[in-house]
Amino acid sequence: MSNKKFIHKILLPKKNKYIYSLLDEGLSTNDLNEGIKVLKSGRITMGQKTEIFENKFKKFLGSKYALMVNSGSSANLLATFASCNPLRKNRFKKNDEALIQTLCWPTSLWPLVQCGLKINFIDVNPLTLNVNAEDLIKKITKKTKVILVVNVLGLSADIKKIRDFCLKKKIILIEDNCESLGAKYNKKFLGTFGDFGTFSFFYSHQITSGEGGMVICNNKEDYEILKSLRSHGWSREKKTAIKYPHLDPRYIFINSGFNLRPTDIQAAIGLNQFTRLKKFIKTRTDNRDKIIKSLKNHKKWTGQFSFVKVPKKVSPSYMVFPIFLNIKFRKKKVKFINFLESKGLETRPIISGSFVNQPSSQLFKLNLKKKKYPGADLVQELGFVIGLHTKMISKNQLKFISDTLLSIDNL
Repeated sequence: MSNKKFIHKILLPKKNKYIYSLLDEGLSTNDLNEGIKVLKSGRITMGQKTEIFENKFKKFLGSKYALMVNSGSSANLLATFASCNPLRKNRFKKNDEALIQTLCWPTSLWPLVQCGLKINFIDVNPLTLNVNAEDLIKKITKKTKVILVVNVLGLSADIKKIRDFCLKKKIILIEDNCESLGAKYNKKFLGTFGDFGTFSFFYSHQITSGEGGMVICNNKEDYEILKSLRSHGWSREKKTAIKYPHLDPRYIFINSGFNLRPTDIQAAIGLNQFTRLKKFIKTRTDNRDKIIKSLKNHKKWTGQFSFVKVPKKVSPSYMVFPIFLNIKFRKKKVKFINFLESKGLETRPIISGSFVNQPSSQLFKLNLKKKKYPGADLVQELGFVIGLHTKMISKNQLKFISDTLLSIDNL
């Protein structure tokens, strides 16, 4: 079977319980064809395509170094473990304090816990989904050695203010930008403010390689640590072989490590998607604006929903579309989400909700003092997301979305 016939068979319309899903046809014929080319070459492990993607990625963002990994979660894992590695001069140690917002993905948080850090959660502003920089800075103590900021769903806090304070106090800043590729703060790309920036190419994200991620940094020593940790703690550099002449130069391990390497199949697909990032950002922004306009112009519109406020100086790169129920519908939330799903409108929570409410947070005793986080709680109680497609939304889709959402009055 030819590539064209094989891909056509994959992309044929399939039965889907959703009329409007989170992402529709996220992979094009050309994307899949690039992956198949690698597969047919027989060299599917990390190689030339990965290197090309890394180089184009760092050049686009204006970063000195980029390292591809098998997922955004792995990107966070590497960035965190590199930050406490013995080869790093400014590093945190076990029992130091880490700050992270309550509205986060599990694998933003768990590497901090796995490194033995004491977690101090910071609440978010429900209007923007992100932390307030001033509030975060107030929570910093003498024990704070690392801050992991999540740029939530294409937006961010005043990341420059946070970065400047971290530089002043020599605090390590990890910028989890897995949900915000292409977004900017004051015309500078998010993900480039921290010691490390992490990115995800999961299916519903700004670009996708199915699975995949990237870590960026500007320090060569950091890059060398990341590179070694990604692959077993391995080093194949000539200078390493010279330093350890009694060892087989093919198998010299200079550090601890994991195996977080991507495949060249992932890199080829991600690289092809990356060329369309700007187009995807514009289309998703236009689709978001159209959905809001369609709702507000609907004859049944009475302010049943509200939408995220874009912070000053932020140029968004949307992934999905967060929506908040009017507080009077709070008790209808579960019933309403079940209704949307039954009608074919796919939904998700806004990330994890407040992570202190998750059973795993209780299992690891991350909130022993039972602190309250009203901002994140409000996001969890009233918020949900629907998809933003990378193709222009149709009139029929707009009508379906608006009619279905505004059925809330009848529940």
